[in-house]
Amino acid sequence: MRTNTLNTLAPRLVTFRWVAPAGRLRAGFDWRPGMPALLVASPSCLQSRGRRLRRFCRLLGFLALCALAAEAQAAPPRKNAPPPFNLSVTSALVVLPVTVTANGHFVSGLRARDFQVYEDGQPQTVTVFDTGDAPVTVGLIVDHSGSMADKLPEVAAASRAFAQSSNPRDEMFVVDFNERAAVESIGGSAFSNDPQKLEGALTAVSAGGETALYDAVAVGLRYLRFGGWQRKALIVVSDGGDNASRLRFSQVLALAQQSQAAIYAIGLESTADDEGNPGLLKQLCKATGGMAYFPEAGNSVMEASAAIARDLRAQYTLGYVPHARSDKKTFRKVVVKVAASGRGKLTARTPPGYSTGPDY
Repeated sequence: MRTNTLNTLAPRLVTFRWVAPAGRLRAGFDWRPGMPALLVASPSCLQSRGRRLRRFCRLLGFLALCALAAEAQAAPPRKNAPPPFNLSVTSALVVLPVTVTANGHFVSGLRARDFQVYEDGQPQTVTVFDTGDAPVTVGLIVDHSGSMADKLPEVAAASRAFAQSSNPRDEMFVVDFNERAAVESIGGSAFSNDPQKLEGALTAVSAGGETALYDAVAVGLRYLRFGGWQRKALIVVSDGGDNASRLRFSQVLALAQQSQAAIYAIGLESTADDEGNPGLLKQLCKATGGMAYFPEAGNSVMEASAAIARDLRAQYTLGYVPHARSDKKTFRKVVVKVAASGRGKLTARTPPGYSTGPDY
């Protein structure tokens, strides 16, 4: 077993990785200034006994010291510094991925004034507007259950092609799952855009076991918070069946609606007749402004992956701060309208709303 040193990319990210000889991530720690630390541990760590458990507990203590040291490094004291000024912020920015099409083709070159955003029927002021190929944080959530055994080589190749066609500034991470979900080490780092390293992370684990799809999506949504870019997306590759998750679909759906991340899915035909449920993948994608693809016989995962890459590259990003409200509704309905002179009938695809409910 090897342990890499503390990596400091202040003020953006502080990471620590404990990696087994085969490259499997045993435990990891991520911290960003102003955000809670995230600890990722493999099932073997969490189920340890005796000496291994004591070693893991010592690791937890070390990671806590890392957080304190990182906090001090990110905000060094100044001489004669004035007392801290406390500012309370009561509203949050809502970020929407918006895909605009006309007759099935992507529409580029639109301006902020071409869009109108409504929340629960009330017009909102767009304060963030981005077009073109802006960088994105992407989580690749790949099923490694027994029913996926013969499909993994093609999935890994498609993921590599996706990375090759992405913005060089994109950052990606990998969650492999069967009945357990784990964030994989990518060359000792949490994020990467290196196609070969991403493919290696996807093929490092053999297929087997059951399917905890909902838990894996939840792990990916939470890990997106540590990405450095405003635009965020998950790409889920699975047969859509779930038979091992602790979380229910309704909980993962609520978490997805809180995340403001677009979820895309590539649904593959399962060899187990009772596992596949493509309707759940479709519902999850529609609720976040993404798309679900189900390659038929003769069509490849590669083609679906390329379609997702094109969709991400063509997206607009709209952001607004909601007007103050007194009601206690946890789901806010959002409608985006788009119209531009000489562009014909335009259609905007975006999340139908977002949730402010409890985290899971």
